[in-house]
Amino acid sequence: MKRSLSWSQLKDNERGLSSLFILRPVMTWLLSLAMLCAGWLAFGLLPVAPLPQVDFPTIQVSASLAGASPETMASSVATPLERSLGRISGISEMTSSSSQGSTSITLQFDLGKDIDVAAREVQAAINAAASMLPSGMPSRPSYRKLNPSDMPSLVFTMTSKSKSMGELYDLASNMVSRKISQVKGVSQVTVAGSALPAVRVDINPDALVQQGLALDDVRTVISAANGNGPKGYLQNDEYSWQIDVNDRLLRAKDYRSLIIANNNGAVTRLSDVANVYDSVEDIRNVGFHNNQRAILLMVSRESGANIIDMIERIRLELPSIQSSLGDEINLTVVEDRSPNIRGSLHEAELTLVIAVALVILVVFMFLRNGRATLIPALAVPVSLVATFAVMELCGYSLNNLTLMALIICTGFVVDDAIVVVEHISKRIEQGEPPLKAALRGAKEVGFTVVSMSISLVAVFIPLLFMGDITGRLFREFAVTLSVAILISLFVSLTLTPMLCAYLLKRKDAAAVEGHGGKETGRGFFQRVQHGYGRSLGWVLDHSGLMLVVLLFTVAINVYLYIAIPKGMFPDQDTGRLFGNARADQGVSFTELQKKLEAFRSILLTDPAVDQVMGMSGGGRGAGASGNSGNFIIILKDIRQRESAGTIIDRLRPKLAQVPGASIFLVNMQDLRIGGRSSDSSYQMTLKSDDVKDLRTWETKVLDTLQNMPEIIDVSGGGRSRSVQVYLNIDRDAARRLGVDVDMVIALLNNSYAQRQISTIYQEQNQYRVVMGVADQYMQSPDILSSLYVVTTGGARVPLSNLVTLGYNSAPATVHHEGQFASITYSFNLPVGGNLENAKQQIRNALATLKMPLNVQATFSGTASAQSKVLQQMPWLILAALVAVYIVLGMLYESYVHPLTILSTLPSAGVGALLALILFDTPLTLIALIGIILLIGIVKKNAILMIDFALIAEREQGLKPREAIMEACHQRLRPILMTTMAALLGALPLIFGTDGDAPLRRPLGIAIVGGLLLSQLLTLYTTPVIYLYLDRLRLWVLNRRKPQGVMLEKME
Repeated sequence: MKRSLSWSQLKDNERGLSSLFILRPVMTWLLSLAMLCAGWLAFGLLPVAPLPQVDFPTIQVSASLAGASPETMASSVATPLERSLGRISGISEMTSSSSQGSTSITLQFDLGKDIDVAAREVQAAINAAASMLPSGMPSRPSYRKLNPSDMPSLVFTMTSKSKSMGELYDLASNMVSRKISQVKGVSQVTVAGSALPAVRVDINPDALVQQGLALDDVRTVISAANGNGPKGYLQNDEYSWQIDVNDRLLRAKDYRSLIIANNNGAVTRLSDVANVYDSVEDIRNVGFHNNQRAILLMVSRESGANIIDMIERIRLELPSIQSSLGDEINLTVVEDRSPNIRGSLHEAELTLVIAVALVILVVFMFLRNGRATLIPALAVPVSLVATFAVMELCGYSLNNLTLMALIICTGFVVDDAIVVVEHISKRIEQGEPPLKAALRGAKEVGFTVVSMSISLVAVFIPLLFMGDITGRLFREFAVTLSVAILISLFVSLTLTPMLCAYLLKRKDAAAVEGHGGKETGRGFFQRVQHGYGRSLGWVLDHSGLMLVVLLFTVAINVYLYIAIPKGMFPDQDTGRLFGNARADQGVSFTELQKKLEAFRSILLTDPAVDQVMGMSGGGRGAGASGNSGNFIIILKDIRQRESAGTIIDRLRPKLAQVPGASIFLVNMQDLRIGGRSSDSSYQMTLKSDDVKDLRTWETKVLDTLQNMPEIIDVSGGGRSRSVQVYLNIDRDAARRLGVDVDMVIALLNNSYAQRQISTIYQEQNQYRVVMGVADQYMQSPDILSSLYVVTTGGARVPLSNLVTLGYNSAPATVHHEGQFASITYSFNLPVGGNLENAKQQIRNALATLKMPLNVQATFSGTASAQSKVLQQMPWLILAALVAVYIVLGMLYESYVHPLTILSTLPSAGVGALLALILFDTPLTLIALIGIILLIGIVKKNAILMIDFALIAEREQGLKPREAIMEACHQRLRPILMTTMAALLGALPLIFGTDGDAPLRRPLGIAIVGGLLLSQLLTLYTTPVIYLYLDRLRLWVLNRRKPQGVMLEKME
């Protein structure tokens, strides 16, 4: 046959999809080149991220009221806001946390909720609740969008030897953060470690009494002394003048000379009764980096942004920012995630290269010919690189999961090409010219490769339609893998047969078919083929035994699935630990700093720790308490240390030696479920509509949890409390003396609430004047007796005549969940612990307490999400099986043959689960994806056998046993090749060493284990099932002869 054939000259058995591409090699080459170029260009445009972007639509509402207790904030601020916010549709979880002077309400919406629409609804709800909020709030509640699963990408510190912390904070929040926020890809910049500058007025109550003044007199004078209102202008026919006055007081020195009172010429100035100085709004805000005070700036990326590019752009701006700050201020990058992300992606890319090399090596080992190996080998780069173009069109990123998909599919993208090359080579060896063999061979094997690829893609159909976190997280993985497989299918039907037609010679085909090349390789495979044929004959003679083995593997699957430990997501080693420290109740802020310093010293002396930073105090934001602090611990490179879990276990007993305080360490993850913060990885919430009942049981539940060996690092409940001074007002005495309750509250507010009484207006920002009593009047509750209440008539009444003092314990933080009072307990698992087992033991332990019905315990956050995922696992596997059955049934126009093909799956499941148990790896979502992939992989063996057997029965008139025997003999080589290619494509995933290696390892273990066992068993079980189902078909035909025609059509 001449190579210049036209389409009209082709016979019917030579016309197919591949024929056009075989006859037009230039077009085929250029089309493949175009696919490569498009993928290469798209590769440079793909954003880089640790994981696919899983945006949990979350909004946090914050409100503050200086001096208000947690209970006051909860009842007067949180409750009205929750009542209004609770009317918004699509809220999946609403939690609030109220602490001293602040409230934070976190709204987590359904994954399908548009965050911009939710933001507008939140603002409307805040406006609707405004009339129910306290009138003394310094500002209206605000909200911000956030993604709880996204940790800061870049952290800076600002330090200076000449500037105060307040000045540094002012520069950080008003200049540096704004410039960084303008960089493309930046979502927000969080500033912590101090507070904005303020003028503080520390009143001396004794001096006020001597002058006959009240605290309210001072507040009124200060408030009236500062303004920034419009003054108007003057003009005549020729000129115009703006009017301005010195109405603004900007510094502490400007306030000291204010006249508070003038009694017959005796002037009392503010400096006579108070210490006025420049400071910050809240002195309890402290940031640190290692052993140095510092301002922290934490940069988060926006959804879909390229982390690497964002960080590089920020670094390009740093010289300009540093220049504007001057030499006396140091702006230092202390945490940069890009090296770790680059390292992880480099490791994944190296794994990809190794997988490609191993797959090509397998092909060469079987084909034993350079030209024959080159043809399927070209399918790998074309398929993988072209996939990048589709990823860019879909808006996907280059992350661990998409790279994992590309690594895995290296073993798949050559499968179709192998089948095509092997079949065409057989025809060339039989004497056909290469072009004729390519045309006919591609047409004959086309249905087989389409069946293999389409049925493999079908396993991901259920995953694509899942709208929860599982679907969101693995959609990029599934689509990337499916696109690569479909592209490889296209390549195997276009480029591969064209190359076979123009590159393969008779000697190349002879080498492929075992009639040329090295004698040792040919002899070895012939012995394998001969041994397999003999053993297969014995198995078919004892088919009942293999049927028992098949049923046994089904039962073993069920047993192993129940027995294997399960989890949601493998723990990564991101090189970062988060620590939540809390001092005992009643500890002062000064004493808290000593405790934190002790923790910091222990952390910094550990050989695996590189840096320690964090913040402490009650002013760190809504929901913070005054006796707590946070640590961010940066570990050294993973090659220089142990795993994060080992380091936490080593640090735990050392940190426990600090008296009067405790700290809980958590290995930070790229994927975090839920919007609430906690001390540990897992949470349980106690809820009730009766606060008294909740307080009654909180300590009992805490004691129960702390005594359970299944969990560690238990916190929450009774440990989050503080000592409270309780003033019991004698209302009868107050009424006789002309004192209202509001007067007592105003006195305490002015004295101890750090009240912001005036605003300082400057060109770049607004600052506050904060009033309270001097430090010496805050040392003991007994000092309260020295305060006086001034009545409307001017009489001064000692507070001690109106109240009696008492002491009790009050919550340091008040929590609500779904508008009910709640308490959250946090816990971790010991090494080797199982979350589902721990949860069941917790349920059993709480059942013995016999709590009232209105006190309910539920798991939340990751613990709750994992339960939902575990419930979905068997349904996801079943849905994948159904999808594959439907696709195969449609392809074969049969109800029976898909069952034969699916009979290969039980052995793969057993192999995967046994491998996971052997490697002490729980069944997580990643491992589950491996099992689902096995559904698509191992049935390729059956497809190769059954396709050949059906053709042999139909065209050669062979009996079913002869047909399946011949199919197994002829298709053994491509079966072994495709299986080995898939196995070696997954093998490098097991041996990664970077921090994200634990993320990839379960996938490799599941696939390799499943393929090893299924390869052995399916070579025997598939022929047995094929014959059994054929006998069943004949039996049905004999029993129901009138319907035989219809049944034949079904087959």
